[in-house]
Amino acid sequence: MGQEHVVKALSHALETGRLHQAYLLTGTRGIGKTTIARILAKTLNCETGVTPSPCGVCQSCVDIDAGRFPDLIELDAASNTGVDNMREIIDNARYAPTSGRYKVYLIDEVHMLSKSAFNSMLKTLEEPPEHVKFVLATTDPQKIPVTVLSRCLQFNLKAFPPERVAEQLHKVLTAEEIPFDAKALRLIGDAANGSMRDALSITDQAIAFGHGKVDEIQVRQMLGNVDRDFVWRVLDAVIAKDAQALDAECDRCFESALAADDALAQLARALHRVALFQAVPASIDNDDPDKPHVERIASQIDAETAQLYYQIALHGRDDLRLAPDEQTALMMTFLRLLAFSPNSGSAPAREAPSNAAQSTQNGSQARASASARPSESTKVAVPPTSENANTLPKPSEQSSSTTPTSVAQEPKAFDGNWHKLVATLPLAAMAKELARHAVLLSHDGNVFKLAVPQDKRPLATTQKERLASTLTEYFGRATKVDIELTDGAGESVAAKEVKAKDEKQAAAEAAFLADPAVQVLLKDGNGRIPAGSITPS
Repeated sequence: MGQEHVVKALSHALETGRLHQAYLLTGTRGIGKTTIARILAKTLNCETGVTPSPCGVCQSCVDIDAGRFPDLIELDAASNTGVDNMREIIDNARYAPTSGRYKVYLIDEVHMLSKSAFNSMLKTLEEPPEHVKFVLATTDPQKIPVTVLSRCLQFNLKAFPPERVAEQLHKVLTAEEIPFDAKALRLIGDAANGSMRDALSITDQAIAFGHGKVDEIQVRQMLGNVDRDFVWRVLDAVIAKDAQALDAECDRCFESALAADDALAQLARALHRVALFQAVPASIDNDDPDKPHVERIASQIDAETAQLYYQIALHGRDDLRLAPDEQTALMMTFLRLLAFSPNSGSAPAREAPSNAAQSTQNGSQARASASARPSESTKVAVPPTSENANTLPKPSEQSSSTTPTSVAQEPKAFDGNWHKLVATLPLAAMAKELARHAVLLSHDGNVFKLAVPQDKRPLATTQKERLASTLTEYFGRATKVDIELTDGAGESVAAKEVKAKDEKQAAAEAAFLADPAVQVLLKDGNGRIPAGSITPS
């Protein structure tokens, strides 16, 4: 099952009698290469004739299934790599079949043969006897010489997607009358990595582990998987900026003896599904149990954020081998998701007390007037006018309404100093990097025209709207950003910082070299100054 393209090609060849002397079956482990080779041997030697549908009950078919058919010669190239083994095959190929129509040589893992063994079989592959067919199987066709590949019909067998594995396991377990959980079959499909043989082996293990049944919870414990909703709880906590919930999820993960690598792999897989759903809504079936979660997360983050989170999850897996322990690596990855989480137009919680010093100085005044102020629910904000812009509302006015309103913010003016503005703007990390490398070309009303170096094109593409949004909030009016990709337009904030750093370094080196003691050491003491050892104070 699952290799219809190979079955179709071989069936047509058998029906029309257009048989090749050698077939090469390639693909990962456990996807049916050896099985197809044995079925092909049955189609060629079935007593009913050469047919794509062997009877399965004649003596030849039964002997092939039982592994005792004398004209099906199976060779494991991993154990028989030498030229002597290949010469023995070539010598025996000259003789007619013992009981069948064709001698079928099945050479498994053929890429393991030595160079001399390949050379010895070339002539036989090119002009084999009429009664001989070769079926070569390998997981690594790149290691097979081109001269051998050109003499074979090559079929690349497909790996099984998790859905197809689960479908086949459903049929097998139903036929075996073994109780199972459909969600557990999907887990086994993911763990099989495209191999049906591995899926069946895992299923046997799950039956033993689950005392005769295949249960989702027990399969997760056996495989060391995270529970199904783990990644969705993590993403909900990231979106809500809830570090305490993330810490609890990390602890729960390790209390259940679940692998951090698997947790991050599941997170990356979930983010892939979210990103794919945002681009192709039809990518998720209606009966998929994760569809509500995918739809919810996809509606709360944009495509750019999904890609950012996905990359953080991938890099988190790389960091596992460098971290002090797995729990530290997992929690730091979760905190990285928080740290790089977009602000969505509002300052993150950790930046709320931005004027802490000023708040401390005015604390006594705030406490003194606290008793005179009404509660938050009874505040009334008065729009600023020429008469009352700097006065507080009267107590009677404060109590006259219970509906809070906001004070209209007076738009700010831009003085033309882009460097000063960049230092003032509350920009996120990536947007700030764009602003630092930009040069202001012109400012016309609410439009900022910026020049950005060519090598910063990705920043310009992804952070342009975020920069415009921050400018809009800062100036209190709709602001647009136009970007021109060009080099040498002027000195950016980043270039100015580099220049200042270089000048400071040069001054430090000059001052050091001008020191009389240093000059004596260099001249009379054969001293030297290692590159990069002079650091400005």
